[in-house]
Amino acid sequence: MSEQDLVIDGQVKWFDPVKGFGFVVADSGGPDILLHANVLRNFGQSSIADGARVQLAVQETARGMQAVAVLSVAASEAQGAVGLSDLDDLDPDYVASRPMEPARVKWFDKGKGFGFANVFLLPEDVFIHMEVLRRSGLADLQPGEAVVLRVIEGHRGRMAVDVMSWDSAGRSGRPCRVESSPPVTGQPEFEKE
Repeated sequence: MSEQDLVIDGQVKWFDPVKGFGFVVADSGGPDILLHANVLRNFGQSSIADGARVQLAVQETARGMQAVAVLSVAASEAQGAVGLSDLDDLDPDYVASRPMEPARVKWFDKGKGFGFANVFLLPEDVFIHMEVLRRSGLADLQPGEAVVLRVIEGHRGRMAVDVMSWDSAGRSGRPCRVESSPPVTGQPEFEKE
């Protein structure tokens, strides 16, 4: 960030990872702000949900206002409760108390609205629903992408209730750990917290 950069808060109007860009509307008004995929990747995310709240460093260029850095991303305040029966009766304090678990995306199909990730050192997959992804401020996940998940035991197994990009979690200062993993054969045993 340089001295001529302005810091603005706003909302993602739309972002298309295939096209490699999207636009943000500043809370203070004015022209739309171009958000390029490279700027988003520098923040550690490959996608961002429409309506997500962002804080950006922006510059006026010959082509208009452009984001030069993403400073923070949060889910849209307008998004309501996630429509999943597994999450209907969850206490928000309980969800917030769940540990952040490091994982890698196995696959995610935006068209189907779900996918799976593998938490490091655990044999079972973690289900990721599209609505949880949107609520987390993300629009898509790529196979092999490193993420951090907050996980609960759902009706049909482990499921994510919060998803963060690996880089975003590192900047948040939140500790990550594998909560209750049995030793994996052929792997060193790690001390559990």
